[in-house]
This record gives sequence, structure tokens and C-alpha cells, in this order.
Amino acid sequence: MQLMNDHAPWQPVPDTIAAAVARCAARLDEAGVAFGHGTDNPWDEAVQLVLGVLGLDDGPDVAGRVLAARDWAAIRGVLDRRIGERSPLPYLLGEAHFAGLRFRCDPRALVPRSPLGELIEHACQPWYGGPPPRRLLDLCCGGGCLGIAAAVHMPGLAVVLADLDDAALTLAAENVARHDVGGRVSLRRSDGFDKLADERFDIILCNPPYVDVEDLAAMPAEFHHEPAAGLGAGDDGLDLVRRLLPAAAAHLEEHGLLLLEVGNSWPALEAAYPRFPFTWVELERGGHGVAALTARELRDHSAALAYNPRAATGQD
Repeated sequence: MQLMNDHAPWQPVPDTIAAAVARCAARLDEAGVAFGHGTDNPWDEAVQLVLGVLGLDDGPDVAGRVLAARDWAAIRGVLDRRIGERSPLPYLLGEAHFAGLRFRCDPRALVPRSPLGELIEHACQPWYGGPPPRRLLDLCCGGGCLGIAAAVHMPGLAVVLADLDDAALTLAAENVARHDVGGRVSLRRSDGFDKLADERFDIILCNPPYVDVEDLAAMPAEFHHEPAAGLGAGDDGLDLVRRLLPAAAAHLEEHGLLLLEVGNSWPALEAAYPRFPFTWVELERGGHGVAALTARELRDHSAALAYNPRAATGQD
């Protein structure tokens, strides 16, 4: 944001938007709230809070705008809830920013924050090497942000949003309507690939539940406002990934690509499949645990995906 980090004196009502942001940032910092739902520091969170409440976009003339007392009252109300409830800010605002777009956001699905957004903005290049993609699957779609963003950034692409959770799919449908992509984006209720029969795609985006039991227990309060089924995936975070990975090749075109996010569980994934040559994507905007797997790799190394080192050593 173009607002300067102005630590203005504490006043009954901040006189400008810049002063309001500074006041909010100071309170967020003092309260020790946890970040990770679109921001990673109190200043950026304060910017999103103030502009979100006021319904404003950032710009060169925003910082110096005079702030009305009623607007500060509305900002303070959201700030007090953010601190007192420890709820993620996008839930309080009802909106999240992702991949340059705005999505409706509420506890029916996780707050969108996947590093896959960076790849979508670049049309999955340089990782996708096939002809212009025609079909894309957003598997474990939640509120649909990945697939919808792909439809917006890659015009002409047909997208399927698939998830097991009915509430998440309802939110995804609302986001489809919001972005007016219903002609190219369809929704399926499916447990993994179960209801996708023999359908094939050029690209599969998959951000499944992947938080292991230890990380889940240690997560700050903000994360426990999100649906637990969208986060936790067993002792090592791979309960669902173990089902999806061996089945993915059958749903990819010959030139297809699977982009799979497993976050902190990437060491567990390599340990589970030590013979598979995983390629981990380096991201300019941060994030980790994103693997790029081609259809050819998935088919050529199918035996590696069937190999279980624990079973081989008699540990199962």
C-alpha cells in the first residue's frame, strides 16, 4: 500500500486514513494476533482492515483522505472483533483478495491463501508444457478461488471445481456467479476423483487438506475458525494425498500437469514416496511445498507411487 507508516500521536478519532491504519497496526501488534490469512504483519493487516471496511482500493490519494467519526467507529468495531475473537480478517470482512481478484469469504471454506495463485497468474508457466490448455480441474476446491482465478486469467479455459463438502461448493457457486464465469466453470461433488469417472484434464490444481496432527494442534486460534476438515489430514498430513497421487495420472492428458500443494508436509511426502522424483517449485512471493508433476512422470514412476517404505520394512 502507498500509505506511509505514520505513527501519529494517539487521538480520540484519527483524522486521516493513514492515521487510522497506523492506529490499527499498533493495536494489532500490541494484541499479539496471529497472521497468515493474506498478510504476515500488523501493518499490511491494518491496511486491509481499514480499506476493507471503507470499501476503498489503494491509490496515491487514499492516505490523506479525511476520516469521518462514523467511519472510525465502523473500523474500530471490526478491529475489536479481530482482536477479541481472533477470527481471520477476511471472515470479518466477508471478502478475500486472491490472485488479483476478490472473492466472497466465510467459514464455509478456508481463507484463500495458496501459493498456487502465483502460478495461476502466470498461466502455470513454465511448468505446463503442452498445447494451450482446454480443461482444468480444481480438486478440493473449497470456495473455488483457484479454479475461478484460472478461468479469469486464462480465458477460454473450461474449469471443473470439485469438493466433497456441500457448504464449500455452495460458496464456490456464489463466487462463480460473482465473477460471471458460469459458462466455463462447473461444480462437482466428489470425494477426490471418485465422481470424475474417466474425465481427463490438461491441468489439475490440488490444494488438499495436508496439515499433520502436530502442526494442527499448534496452530494459533485464528486457524481454528476455519473448517477443520479443510486443514487436518492425519498423523503426517498425507491421508488424502496418498489416495489422490496414484490416481492422478488417469485423469491427465498425455501432456498434462498436476500442481500439488502440501505445505509443511513436503518432507513427509518425500519420505512416503522415496523413489519418486518430486520437483518442488520455487515461488517469488513466498510459500513452499508445491510440487509440479507431469503426467509422464506420474505414469513412468507409477511403481514408485505404489511403494510403501513402512510396509517394506515391516512397520505397518
